[in-house]
Amino acid sequence: MKVLVVDDDQGSLLVAKAAVEQSGHQCLIAEDGDEAWKLYRSERPEAVVTDLEMPGLNGLELCRAIRDDGTDSYTYLVLVTSHRSRDDVLAGMQAGADDYVSKPLDPFTLHTRLLVASRVTSLHADLARYRVALAEQARTDPLTKLFNRLKLTEDLDELDNRSNRYGQDYCLALCDVDHFKSYNDLYGHPAGDKALQSVASALSAEVRRSDRVYRFGGEEFLLLLPHQSLAQAGILIERVRARVESLRIDHSGNPSGVLTISAGISASVQGKWTAGQRLLNDADLALYQAKAAGRNRVELTRAGH
Repeated sequence: MKVLVVDDDQGSLLVAKAAVEQSGHQCLIAEDGDEAWKLYRSERPEAVVTDLEMPGLNGLELCRAIRDDGTDSYTYLVLVTSHRSRDDVLAGMQAGADDYVSKPLDPFTLHTRLLVASRVTSLHADLARYRVALAEQARTDPLTKLFNRLKLTEDLDELDNRSNRYGQDYCLALCDVDHFKSYNDLYGHPAGDKALQSVASALSAEVRRSDRVYRFGGEEFLLLLPHQSLAQAGILIERVRARVESLRIDHSGNPSGVLTISAGISASVQGKWTAGQRLLNDADLALYQAKAAGRNRVELTRAGH
């Protein structure tokens, strides 16, 4: 654990540093609150042991600054004070301190506080990892491992805002597996799930790193293509269509004899902001046209036309 010790008294500073290092932790030292704040922001220690009264930021101000910093990680704060009144202890806790020790500093007492700090910060780190994992899980389709509609809503809002503010164009492609209901009827739902996973992999393999692929629902997939013209998007999605066909997944219910997809593409208008929902509707219309024209094809449309 990385521990920052802050004290303007050299004797107390050396005692605290020795106690921290004897406890097996890395020790950083600062002689005033301003220096401590700079070290905290650059080094991000897991624990801070700070004097109450010192030049620059005092202990209470330093605790408040750390608590207001807004980082995901948790820093355990120990306030060191020569005052023993309940009011001083309460003021420290209200400023964000987790614990306090009295001067003169007892190395054993500090050692026990650091044991607690290690456990608490470790627990907070675990919770932060769980939050990240849960957030990813909530935005991921469990079957295909693609992003889901919740993530799409967030990303589409972000692209809308960027398009509106900076005039950055993007395209949207809606893909649908042809005759998928009959595929499930013929081969069973487990085979259908495996086919969807194969299609998802094919889509992901063809797009750029900046593109996003989502399972839109059932047998539908959606691709967000930032900084793509309609013509460029058409070339890309045609490659996607061909790649799915080249998988040669048997489908006797499809005229081609193999599993295929149809796709519709919409694009934002150059110099004119167009809401993402409108692009979705346009892509859906283009997809309908692709299916009406015989499936296993890509159709383009432009928002506002």
